Amino acid sequence: QVQLVESGGGLVQPGGSLRLSCAASGKLRYPNTMAWYRQPPGKQRELVASMRTGGEANYRESVKGRFTISRDNAKNTVTLQMNSLKFEDTAVYYCNVYWSTGGTGDVWGQGTPVTVSS
Repeated sequence: QVQLVESGGGLVQPGGSLRLSCAASGKLRYPNTMAWYRQPPGKQRELVASMRTGGEANYRESVKGRFTISRDNAKNTVTLQMNSLKFEDTAVYYCNVYWSTGGTGDVWGQGTPVTVSS
């Protein structure tokens, strides 16, 4: 069974940077989409960025130019480089892997908190 483990969250000042990492244990189905979601306090979970196996990336409008998603298919990892962080980026960030070949399914990580505060 696949499990995702995130790391890299923490407290950062506005304008600072953080790098989130997510590692999958077990065998992932390919092709798939690796993504980062976040859930701000008191709000619903929202998609931040995603990347398909082939490298096509999509970003939430509010993070374009500040966040970069990348993945290593050989290592089954996905990272989110977050620069120029803003107060409104404060949230619990979740890693997700979704596949639709040979059946549809997805798996979630446990979440890592990111707090942007001065």
